[in-house]
Amino acid sequence: MILHCNFEEIQALTSGAEMVLAGADAAAESAVAAPAEAIALIEHLIPRLTGDISVTTLTEQRQVRLAISVICSGLLTRMDEKILAYSPGHEEAVNTYFDYGHTRTVLDRLDQIGSEMGAIIELITGEAATLETAASVTFPD
Repeated sequence: MILHCNFEEIQALTSGAEMVLAGADAAAESAVAAPAEAIALIEHLIPRLTGDISVTTLTEQRQVRLAISVICSGLLTRMDEKILAYSPGHEEAVNTYFDYGHTRTVLDRLDQIGSEMGAIIELITGEAATLETAASVTFPD
């Protein structure tokens, strides 16, 4: 299956991913840090942020979803910080709002893809997706 992403969404995901990874580097001074698994998944996602993203298994969808959800959460936190530090109309707050919004819409489409994949696996196997079927049933583009 293909997760369609436009230019603005790719740019928002890329800048959000870089922000989260930069925050992970400074995690020693921070009380809140992304889990190590999520950081690894974000690092794996970055090279794929060149256009539409091919998602071939439900396991892969779940991994991409975790990475994007951490990026989305990081952007939401950053937006809150900018609003409180400056004002809702400040350029940095507005830019972060758009990055968050673009990332959030990608996350929603990814959730829909995951629901469809799970439903197809259930139709094929007669039961809800297991770890094995999530990894072995493939969905071609």
